[in-house]
Amino acid sequence: MIRNIRILGAALGGIVGLALATSLGGVFDRSGPYYGFFLAAWVVAWIVVGFALLPYLTIVPAEWLVRSAQNLSTAEFVTAVGGFLIGLLMGLLLGIPLSNLPDPLGKWLPLATSLGLGLGMVGLTVAKRQDLVTAAEALGIFRRPEAEDGAVRRGDPHIVVDTSAIIDGRIAEIAESGFIYGTLVVPRFVLDELQHIADSADTLRRNRGRRGLEILARMQKDSPTPVEIVTDDFPDIPEVDAKLVALAKRRSGAILTNDFNLNRVAELQGLRVLNINSLANAVKPAVLPGEELRVRVIQEGKEAGQGVGFLDDGTMIVVEGGARYIDKDLDVAVTRVLQTVAGRMIFAQPRLD
Repeated sequence: MIRNIRILGAALGGIVGLALATSLGGVFDRSGPYYGFFLAAWVVAWIVVGFALLPYLTIVPAEWLVRSAQNLSTAEFVTAVGGFLIGLLMGLLLGIPLSNLPDPLGKWLPLATSLGLGLGMVGLTVAKRQDLVTAAEALGIFRRPEAEDGAVRRGDPHIVVDTSAIIDGRIAEIAESGFIYGTLVVPRFVLDELQHIADSADTLRRNRGRRGLEILARMQKDSPTPVEIVTDDFPDIPEVDAKLVALAKRRSGAILTNDFNLNRVAELQGLRVLNINSLANAVKPAVLPGEELRVRVIQEGKEAGQGVGFLDDGTMIVVEGGARYIDKDLDVAVTRVLQTVAGRMIFAQPRLD
């Protein structure tokens, strides 16, 4: 296709060169001894220009336009077309009085106004599409389809899932419990990253990648929460985390992740973040100072005389003076509770009878 366009461009360039040479006859002295040489050089130069430029005036812009349209969601595409038509209508109305201006303003200003308003309205309507949909619903212009028999509507909402959440494994149990409402969206580039991890030479990484693929396949088959594999991509964005943020902005504004850095970046950009570690910490039973617990001390702590044990949910308990009770069950009284990034840590002392 590109070669044919270049050949066509060369032919058009030669025709334009000959036409210009004819119309600019005063520039070329036909009686001069070098007229033929100058004419041939002139036409060859235009052939080269047509050969080089025509693809960039036709195929390249067309491919960019097709890629941009493919990356648009249905809502963005509809609002873009509607905004463009509204902009052209506004430009037409303004162009009527502008056409009365003296040339060249009266000739070109209406066209420039129509194109400017059309493109401006495209950007405005796409950026405000959610507000426009909400306003249309409030006015009763249309209604979103309701779910039947209480079923979850696909895409309401869309929650973009990253690689860390799939590899973690707990996402399957959370989805099966029914706590996730909506559709889990797994982009193709996340699957590619999982495949890369599953093919890793490192045994641990390979096992984690394969487990992630198995969990995803199980969720697609058995999970009550819909799982959608999407091909949306952002060729201009190299980093996977940045692609996830862009996809979440396009879809619904929610990301499911265990990645601390992605969590912070998404929050800074106004996205809703569902962090599995935060959920795990939130559902742990609350422990208050003064409460009594029974714990088995299994090892020494960092400080002298300290013993360390764990509750059934994995919460660490540091027992002051508990080093001498290693491998024994001990009744303790909670003294303070410390919330850290890694989770909750409980400090306690042996209960005196």
